[in-house]
Amino acid sequence: MISEHEKAELYAMDISDAEWLSAPGTGNEERVEIAYLPGGAVAMRNSEDPDTVLRYTESEWRAFVLGVRDGEFDLE
Repeated sequence: MISEHEKAELYAMDISDAEWLSAPGTGNEERVEIAYLPGGAVAMRNSEDPDTVLRYTESEWRAFVLGVRDGEFDLE
């Protein structure tokens, strides 16, 4: 389990120079963007609201990616 201290450190990290990545698209479509952070952490934001950033530890991000691959979030 992630400690409150670990999350606080993650959100205190300066990410002003982060390199944001997104899937290719056309024009100025709204997209999800991610940035890889030190220690395996990941930041995620909406391209139309770049000031709202969610941050995930390496283990949280890994659990999310594995859940997507396993169909955990499918509506069917």
